Amino acid sequence: MELAERATILTPSLTLSIDSKAKAMKAEGIDVCSFGAGEPDYDTPEHIKAAAMASLDGGFTKYTPSSGIPELRQAISDKFKADNGIDYKPSQIIVSNGAKHSCYNAILATCQPGDEVIIPAPYWLSYPEMVRLAGAEPVFVQTREENNWKMTAEEFESAMTPRTKMVILNSPGNPTGSVYTREELEAIVEVADTEDIFILSDEIYEKLTYDGAEHVSVASLSPTAYNLTITINGFSKAYAMTGWRLGYLAAPEPIARAIDAIQSHSTSNPCSFAQKGGLAALKGDQTPVEDMRAEFDLRRQYMVNRLKSIPGVTVVDPKGAFYVLANISKLGLSSTNFADRLLAKHHVAVVPGIAFGDDRTIRFSYATGMDIIKKGLDRFEEFCKSL
Repeated sequence: MELAERATILTPSLTLSIDSKAKAMKAEGIDVCSFGAGEPDYDTPEHIKAAAMASLDGGFTKYTPSSGIPELRQAISDKFKADNGIDYKPSQIIVSNGAKHSCYNAILATCQPGDEVIIPAPYWLSYPEMVRLAGAEPVFVQTREENNWKMTAEEFESAMTPRTKMVILNSPGNPTGSVYTREELEAIVEVADTEDIFILSDEIYEKLTYDGAEHVSVASLSPTAYNLTITINGFSKAYAMTGWRLGYLAAPEPIARAIDAIQSHSTSNPCSFAQKGGLAALKGDQTPVEDMRAEFDLRRQYMVNRLKSIPGVTVVDPKGAFYVLANISKLGLSSTNFADRLLAKHHVAVVPGIAFGDDRTIRFSYATGMDIIKKGLDRFEEFCKSL
Protein backbone atom coordinates (compact mmCIF):
# COMPACT_ATOMS: atom_id res chain seq x y z
CA MET A 1 0.00 0.00 0.00
CA GLU A 2 1.47 3.33 -1.06
CA LEU A 3 0.37 6.53 0.66
CA ALA A 4 0.46 9.99 -0.83
CA GLU A 5 3.81 11.67 -0.22
CA ARG A 6 2.11 14.63 1.45
CA ALA A 7 0.88 12.31 4.20
CA THR A 8 4.24 10.65 4.80
CA ILE A 9 6.25 13.87 5.28
CA LEU A 10 4.16 15.09 8.22
CA THR A 11 5.18 14.68 11.85
CA PRO A 12 2.53 14.18 14.57
CA SER A 13 1.84 17.10 16.91
CA LEU A 14 4.18 16.83 19.90
CA THR A 15 1.94 19.04 22.02
CA LEU A 16 -1.00 16.67 21.56
CA SER A 17 1.30 13.67 22.06
CA ILE A 18 2.62 15.02 25.38
CA ASP A 19 -0.91 15.87 26.50
CA SER A 20 -2.14 12.38 25.61
CA LYS A 21 0.75 10.75 27.50
CA ALA A 22 0.08 12.88 30.57
CA LYS A 23 -3.64 12.04 30.48
CA ALA A 24 -2.84 8.33 30.16
CA MET A 25 -0.62 8.52 33.26
CA LYS A 26 -3.38 10.34 35.15
CA ALA A 27 -5.82 7.60 34.15
CA GLU A 28 -3.46 5.14 35.82
CA GLY A 29 -3.71 7.12 39.05
CA ILE A 30 -0.40 8.96 38.70
CA ASP A 31 -0.35 12.55 39.97
CA VAL A 32 0.87 14.43 36.88
CA CYS A 33 1.38 18.19 36.71
CA SER A 34 0.75 18.99 33.07
CA PHE A 35 2.00 22.17 31.42
CA GLY A 36 1.51 20.78 27.93
CA ALA A 37 -1.66 21.77 26.14
CA GLY A 38 -2.42 25.31 25.03
CA GLU A 39 -5.95 25.33 26.35
CA PRO A 40 -7.55 27.62 28.96
CA ASP A 41 -8.61 25.79 32.10
CA TYR A 42 -11.69 28.04 32.27
CA ASP A 43 -15.08 26.89 31.07
CA THR A 44 -16.77 28.70 28.18
CA PRO A 45 -18.74 31.69 29.57
CA GLU A 46 -22.36 30.87 30.37
CA HIS A 47 -23.95 33.36 27.96
CA ILE A 48 -22.07 31.78 25.06
CA LYS A 49 -23.18 28.28 25.98
CA ALA A 50 -26.74 29.52 26.47
CA ALA A 51 -26.83 31.02 22.97
CA ALA A 52 -25.67 27.75 21.43
CA MET A 53 -28.16 25.71 23.44
CA ALA A 54 -30.97 28.05 22.49
CA SER A 55 -30.09 27.65 18.82
CA LEU A 56 -30.16 23.87 19.23
CA ASP A 57 -33.54 24.05 20.93
CA GLY A 58 -34.72 26.24 18.07
CA GLY A 59 -33.67 23.72 15.46
CA PHE A 60 -30.69 25.65 14.10
CA THR A 61 -28.96 22.44 13.05
CA LYS A 62 -28.87 22.64 9.24
CA TYR A 63 -26.29 23.76 6.70
CA THR A 64 -25.32 27.41 6.73
CA PRO A 65 -23.46 29.40 4.05
CA SER A 66 -20.01 27.83 3.72
CA SER A 67 -18.25 30.98 4.92
CA GLY A 68 -20.49 31.49 7.94
CA ILE A 69 -23.84 32.98 8.80
CA PRO A 70 -24.23 36.63 7.68
CA GLU A 71 -24.83 37.99 11.19
CA LEU A 72 -21.60 36.45 12.49
CA ARG A 73 -19.56 37.78 9.58
CA GLN A 74 -21.06 41.21 10.22
CA ALA A 75 -20.21 40.96 13.93
CA ILE A 76 -16.63 40.03 13.04
CA SER A 77 -16.48 43.00 10.67
CA ASP A 78 -17.69 45.25 13.50
CA LYS A 79 -15.12 43.73 15.86
CA PHE A 80 -12.26 44.46 13.44
CA LYS A 81 -13.34 48.10 13.19
CA ALA A 82 -13.80 48.58 16.92
CA ASP A 83 -10.84 46.58 18.26
CA ASN A 84 -8.27 46.72 15.49
CA GLY A 85 -9.01 49.75 13.36
CA ILE A 86 -9.43 47.67 10.18
CA ASP A 87 -12.28 48.04 7.70
CA TYR A 88 -13.16 44.57 6.43
CA LYS A 89 -16.47 44.00 4.70
CA PRO A 90 -18.40 40.85 5.67
CA SER A 91 -17.65 39.45 2.21
CA GLN A 92 -13.93 39.55 3.11
CA ILE A 93 -14.46 37.36 6.17
CA ILE A 94 -14.46 33.56 6.18
CA VAL A 95 -15.64 31.71 9.30
CA SER A 96 -14.01 28.30 9.59
CA ASN A 97 -13.50 25.28 11.83
CA GLY A 98 -10.95 26.94 14.11
CA ALA A 99 -8.08 29.38 13.58
CA LYS A 100 -5.89 26.41 12.59
CA HIS A 101 -8.29 25.70 9.73
CA SER A 102 -8.18 29.37 8.76
CA CYS A 103 -4.37 29.29 8.63
CA TYR A 104 -4.40 26.19 6.43
CA ASN A 105 -7.03 27.63 4.09
CA ALA A 106 -4.98 30.84 3.72
CA ILE A 107 -1.77 28.95 2.91
CA LEU A 108 -3.55 26.59 0.53
CA ALA A 109 -5.11 29.52 -1.36
CA THR A 110 -1.86 31.43 -1.83
CA CYS A 111 1.07 28.99 -1.87
CA GLN A 112 2.01 26.23 -4.28
CA PRO A 113 4.95 23.97 -5.21
CA GLY A 114 8.11 25.99 -5.71
CA ASP A 115 7.09 28.72 -3.27
CA GLU A 116 8.88 29.42 0.01
CA VAL A 117 7.25 30.58 3.24
CA ILE A 118 9.39 32.31 5.88
CA ILE A 119 8.63 31.25 9.45
CA PRO A 120 10.40 32.76 12.49
CA ALA A 121 11.58 30.09 14.95
CA PRO A 122 10.55 29.14 17.58
CA TYR A 123 7.23 28.72 15.80
CA TRP A 124 3.83 27.13 16.39
CA LEU A 125 4.46 23.59 15.26
CA SER A 126 1.64 23.33 12.68
CA TYR A 127 2.85 26.16 10.43
CA PRO A 128 5.60 24.17 8.65
CA GLU A 129 3.35 21.16 8.16
CA MET A 130 0.61 23.30 6.61
CA VAL A 131 3.15 24.82 4.23
CA ARG A 132 4.37 21.35 3.22
CA LEU A 133 0.79 20.16 2.67
CA ALA A 134 0.39 23.03 0.19
CA GLY A 135 3.50 21.79 -1.63
CA ALA A 136 5.57 24.81 -0.63
CA GLU A 137 8.78 24.87 1.43
CA PRO A 138 9.13 26.37 4.91
CA VAL A 139 12.20 28.55 5.45
CA PHE A 140 13.08 29.11 9.10
CA VAL A 141 14.60 32.25 10.60
CA GLN A 142 16.13 31.47 13.98
CA THR A 143 15.31 34.31 16.36
CA ARG A 144 17.41 35.30 19.36
CA GLU A 145 16.60 35.11 23.03
CA GLU A 146 18.24 38.50 23.58
CA ASN A 147 15.74 39.99 21.09
CA ASN A 148 12.78 38.45 22.89
CA TRP A 149 12.46 35.70 20.28
CA LYS A 150 11.33 38.15 17.58
CA MET A 151 12.42 38.27 13.93
CA THR A 152 13.84 41.60 12.78
CA ALA A 153 13.15 43.14 9.40
CA GLU A 154 16.82 42.62 8.55
CA GLU A 155 16.63 38.91 9.37
CA PHE A 156 13.48 38.64 7.29
CA GLU A 157 15.13 40.33 4.32
CA SER A 158 18.21 38.11 4.56
CA ALA A 159 16.02 34.99 4.34
CA MET A 160 14.11 36.17 1.27
CA THR A 161 14.68 34.67 -2.17
CA PRO A 162 12.90 35.13 -5.50
CA ARG A 163 10.73 32.16 -4.45
CA THR A 164 9.45 33.76 -1.22
CA LYS A 165 5.66 33.94 -1.31
CA MET A 166 4.64 34.48 2.32
CA VAL A 167 5.89 35.27 5.79
CA ILE A 168 4.04 34.04 8.89
CA LEU A 169 3.80 36.25 11.96
CA ASN A 170 2.23 35.23 15.27
CA SER A 171 1.85 38.04 17.78
CA PRO A 172 1.24 37.47 20.65
CA GLY A 173 3.15 34.31 19.92
CA ASN A 174 3.11 30.61 20.69
CA PRO A 175 5.44 29.28 22.14
CA THR A 176 7.36 32.44 23.05
CA GLY A 177 4.70 34.83 24.36
CA SER A 178 6.43 37.58 22.36
CA VAL A 179 4.50 40.63 21.18
CA TYR A 180 5.80 42.62 18.21
CA THR A 181 5.75 46.40 18.56
CA ARG A 182 4.15 48.68 16.00
CA GLU A 183 7.58 49.82 14.81
CA GLU A 184 8.83 46.24 14.39
CA LEU A 185 5.78 45.30 12.34
CA GLU A 186 6.03 48.41 10.17
CA ALA A 187 9.62 47.51 9.33
CA ILE A 188 8.63 43.97 8.35
CA VAL A 189 5.77 45.27 6.18
CA GLU A 190 8.19 47.60 4.42
CA VAL A 191 10.39 44.63 3.49
CA ALA A 192 7.41 42.49 2.40
CA ASP A 193 6.21 45.31 0.15
CA THR A 194 9.42 45.25 -1.91
CA GLU A 195 8.47 41.86 -3.39
CA ASP A 196 4.68 41.73 -2.76
CA ILE A 197 5.08 39.00 -0.15
CA PHE A 198 1.91 37.91 1.62
CA ILE A 199 1.79 38.24 5.41
CA LEU A 200 -0.17 35.66 7.35
CA SER A 201 -0.84 37.38 10.67
CA ASP A 202 -2.03 34.90 13.31
CA GLU A 203 -3.64 37.01 16.04
CA ILE A 204 -5.48 34.32 17.99
CA TYR A 205 -3.97 35.50 21.32
CA GLU A 206 -4.70 39.20 20.81
CA LYS A 207 -6.84 39.54 23.96
CA LEU A 208 -4.11 38.08 26.19
CA THR A 209 -1.40 40.71 26.68
CA TYR A 210 0.42 41.88 29.80
CA ASP A 211 2.68 44.60 31.22
CA GLY A 212 1.04 47.22 29.02
CA ALA A 213 2.02 45.47 25.79
CA GLU A 214 -0.09 46.66 22.85
CA HIS A 215 -1.46 44.21 20.32
CA VAL A 216 -1.20 45.69 16.83
CA SER A 217 -2.98 44.13 13.87
CA VAL A 218 -0.66 44.11 10.88
CA ALA A 219 -3.40 44.99 8.40
CA SER A 220 -4.15 48.20 10.32
CA LEU A 221 -0.71 49.70 9.69
CA SER A 222 -1.16 51.04 6.16
CA PRO A 223 -2.96 50.44 2.86
CA THR A 224 0.05 48.40 1.77
CA ALA A 225 -0.14 46.22 4.87
CA TYR A 226 -3.90 45.79 4.37
CA ASN A 227 -3.44 44.54 0.80
CA LEU A 228 -0.69 42.06 1.73
CA THR A 229 -2.14 40.65 4.95
CA ILE A 230 -4.41 37.73 5.75
CA THR A 231 -5.57 38.20 9.35
CA ILE A 232 -6.31 35.07 11.38
CA ASN A 233 -8.30 35.00 14.61
CA GLY A 234 -10.85 32.91 16.45
CA PHE A 235 -12.69 32.13 19.65
CA SER A 236 -10.64 29.32 21.20
CA LYS A 237 -8.23 31.20 23.44
CA ALA A 238 -9.94 34.42 24.54
CA TYR A 239 -13.35 32.82 25.09
CA ALA A 240 -12.21 29.36 26.26
CA MET A 241 -13.92 27.74 23.26
CA THR A 242 -11.20 25.33 22.12
CA GLY A 243 -13.56 22.40 21.53
CA TRP A 244 -16.08 24.49 19.61
CA ARG A 245 -13.74 24.65 16.58
CA LEU A 246 -14.63 28.14 15.43
CA GLY A 247 -12.19 30.56 13.87
CA TYR A 248 -12.11 33.18 11.15
CA LEU A 249 -9.92 35.09 8.76
CA ALA A 250 -10.15 38.35 6.87
CA ALA A 251 -8.37 39.06 3.60
CA PRO A 252 -8.47 41.13 0.41
CA GLU A 253 -11.47 40.19 -1.71
CA PRO A 254 -9.71 37.94 -4.28
CA ILE A 255 -8.09 35.87 -1.52
CA ALA A 256 -11.33 35.65 0.45
CA ARG A 257 -13.19 34.41 -2.64
CA ALA A 258 -10.53 31.75 -3.27
CA ILE A 259 -10.70 30.57 0.34
CA ASP A 260 -14.49 30.50 0.19
CA ALA A 261 -14.27 28.16 -2.81
CA ILE A 262 -11.73 25.91 -1.08
CA GLN A 263 -13.82 25.67 2.06
CA SER A 264 -17.03 25.01 0.14
CA HIS A 265 -15.44 21.89 -1.36
CA SER A 266 -13.61 20.67 1.75
CA THR A 267 -15.53 21.19 4.97
CA SER A 268 -18.52 23.30 3.90
CA ASN A 269 -19.77 25.47 6.76
CA PRO A 270 -18.49 25.53 10.33
CA CYS A 271 -20.81 24.08 12.96
CA SER A 272 -24.16 25.90 12.85
CA PHE A 273 -24.88 26.25 16.56
CA ALA A 274 -21.23 26.99 17.39
CA GLN A 275 -21.58 30.05 15.16
CA LYS A 276 -24.44 31.26 17.35
CA GLY A 277 -22.12 30.86 20.32
CA GLY A 278 -19.46 32.88 18.51
CA LEU A 279 -21.98 35.62 17.83
CA ALA A 280 -22.81 35.78 21.54
CA ALA A 281 -19.10 35.86 22.38
CA LEU A 282 -18.48 38.94 20.24
CA LYS A 283 -21.66 40.82 21.10
CA GLY A 284 -22.02 39.84 24.77
CA ASP A 285 -20.33 40.64 28.05
CA GLN A 286 -16.52 40.80 27.73
CA THR A 287 -15.91 40.68 31.50
CA PRO A 288 -15.05 36.95 31.49
CA VAL A 289 -12.27 37.61 28.98
CA GLU A 290 -10.67 40.23 31.20
CA ASP A 291 -11.12 38.11 34.32
CA MET A 292 -9.32 35.22 32.67
CA ARG A 293 -6.57 37.50 31.34
CA ALA A 294 -5.98 38.95 34.81
CA GLU A 295 -5.71 35.47 36.33
CA PHE A 296 -3.30 34.38 33.60
CA ASP A 297 -1.19 37.43 34.38
CA LEU A 298 -0.86 36.41 38.04
CA ARG A 299 0.17 32.91 37.03
CA ARG A 300 2.61 34.29 34.44
CA GLN A 301 4.37 36.46 37.00
CA TYR A 302 4.66 33.61 39.49
CA MET A 303 5.97 31.14 36.90
CA VAL A 304 8.51 33.55 35.42
CA ASN A 305 9.89 34.49 38.84
CA ARG A 306 10.18 30.85 39.89
CA LEU A 307 11.91 29.80 36.67
CA LYS A 308 14.35 32.70 36.82
CA SER A 309 15.43 31.56 40.27
CA ILE A 310 16.48 28.09 39.08
CA PRO A 311 20.19 27.77 38.18
CA GLY A 312 20.79 26.83 34.57
CA VAL A 313 17.38 28.04 33.35
CA THR A 314 16.82 31.33 31.54
CA VAL A 315 13.52 32.86 30.41
CA VAL A 316 12.36 35.96 28.56
CA ASP A 317 9.36 37.67 30.13
CA PRO A 318 6.40 36.75 27.89
CA LYS A 319 4.17 39.72 27.08
CA GLY A 320 1.24 37.75 25.69
CA ALA A 321 -0.53 34.39 25.24
CA PHE A 322 -0.16 31.88 28.12
CA TYR A 323 3.24 30.28 27.62
CA VAL A 324 6.74 30.59 29.02
CA LEU A 325 9.62 29.37 26.87
CA ALA A 326 12.50 28.28 29.11
CA ASN A 327 16.05 27.84 27.81
CA ILE A 328 17.46 24.68 29.45
CA SER A 329 20.53 24.24 27.22
CA LYS A 330 22.93 24.82 30.14
CA LEU A 331 21.58 21.67 31.82
CA GLY A 332 23.14 19.41 29.21
CA LEU A 333 20.14 17.57 27.77
CA SER A 334 18.27 17.80 24.48
CA SER A 335 14.74 19.14 24.88
CA THR A 336 13.20 15.74 24.12
CA ASN A 337 15.43 13.87 26.57
CA PHE A 338 14.80 16.53 29.18
CA ALA A 339 11.01 16.40 28.75
CA ASP A 340 10.91 12.59 28.73
CA ARG A 341 12.97 12.28 31.91
CA LEU A 342 11.03 15.06 33.65
CA LEU A 343 7.74 13.29 32.95
CA ALA A 344 8.99 9.80 33.82
CA LYS A 345 10.84 10.70 37.03
CA HIS A 346 8.96 13.69 38.41
CA HIS A 347 5.58 13.44 36.65
CA VAL A 348 5.75 16.91 35.10
CA ALA A 349 4.66 17.32 31.46
CA VAL A 350 6.22 20.06 29.32
CA VAL A 351 6.62 20.34 25.54
CA PRO A 352 10.17 19.92 24.18
CA GLY A 353 11.34 22.90 22.17
CA ILE A 354 12.35 20.74 19.23
CA ALA A 355 8.65 20.72 18.36
CA PHE A 356 8.89 24.48 17.83
CA GLY A 357 12.22 24.45 16.02
CA ASP A 358 14.49 25.17 19.01
CA ASP A 359 16.03 22.20 20.80
CA ARG A 360 17.48 24.42 23.55
CA THR A 361 14.09 25.11 25.06
CA ILE A 362 10.97 23.69 26.66
CA ARG A 363 7.51 25.25 26.78
CA PHE A 364 5.36 25.67 29.86
CA SER A 365 1.69 26.60 29.63
CA TYR A 366 0.25 28.55 32.55
CA ALA A 367 -3.31 27.93 31.41
CA THR A 368 -3.72 25.70 34.42
CA GLY A 369 -4.47 26.21 38.12
CA MET A 370 -2.03 27.89 40.47
CA ASP A 371 -1.93 24.82 42.71
CA ILE A 372 -0.66 22.73 39.80
CA ILE A 373 1.80 25.45 38.81
CA LYS A 374 3.31 25.62 42.30
CA LYS A 375 3.54 21.85 42.74
CA GLY A 376 4.84 21.32 39.22
CA LEU A 377 7.53 23.97 39.53
CA ASP A 378 8.66 22.48 42.85
CA ARG A 379 9.16 19.17 41.06
CA PHE A 380 10.80 20.87 38.08
CA GLU A 381 13.29 22.67 40.32
CA GLU A 382 14.14 19.42 42.09
CA PHE A 383 14.75 17.75 38.71
CA CYS A 384 16.98 20.58 37.46
CA LYS A 385 19.09 20.47 40.61
CA SER A 386 19.56 16.72 40.17
CA LEU A 387 21.24 17.14 36.77
